[in-house]
Amino acid sequence: MKIALLGYGRMGKAIESIALDRGHEIVVKIDEDIENYSLAEMDIDVAIDFSIPDAAYNNITSCFKAGIPVVSGTTGWLDNYDKAVEICNEHKSGFIYASNFSLGVNIFFELNKKLASLMKNLDEYGVEIEEIHHTKKLDAPSGTAISLANHIIETNDRKENWSLESAKEYEIPILAKRIDDIPGTHTVSYTSKIDDIEIIHTAHSREGFAKGAVIAAEWIKDRKGEYSMKDVLSTLL
Repeated sequence: MKIALLGYGRMGKAIESIALDRGHEIVVKIDEDIENYSLAEMDIDVAIDFSIPDAAYNNITSCFKAGIPVVSGTTGWLDNYDKAVEICNEHKSGFIYASNFSLGVNIFFELNKKLASLMKNLDEYGVEIEEIHHTKKLDAPSGTAISLANHIIETNDRKENWSLESAKEYEIPILAKRIDDIPGTHTVSYTSKIDDIEIIHTAHSREGFAKGAVIAAEWIKDRKGEYSMKDVLSTLL
């Protein structure tokens, strides 16, 4: 498979290593203005986007217009997500966005949904989310933390939104911490006067994120439309 890397920071380099190990070819690495590249003239099967929030929408939609399916893990641009999906469908391309491509995190998402359903009627428990990442992460809270909060909100009628740090009664507080060399730790906590219940996912390296993104790219090749990592996992688990 021939891959274009959109964004060549630490995640881009990790994805390159995994992709090469799995027998794929990196056709181009774009870490500048995508308008400088004639994507339609390149032999690209899939693009993997781990760029920056300000560049993500243009990167992704430029690929769709060139007939290239995209796997994107860039967070902080989702106000334009629906428009991106429209362009994907208009050009009959394929798209997978995930706030986190780690297979372990996506299993963690399913555990979070199950726990939320068990806790939804237990008013005595408060809920909060903590996320810890490296200091070079530009957005806060993390996309993974937002996904966890939204999964809880979908189940819990008493919660309508999330809020960074402080929160009202109807909001889920998300605590965001930035510490050097922490790939990513997410904790969902339910606390009461009697006891606490926590589920935790701790990443030890970026390899899990990179491997999941490459597996998603292998999966989306030759597919049309919008998908999620749940679709990918359904064929693996």
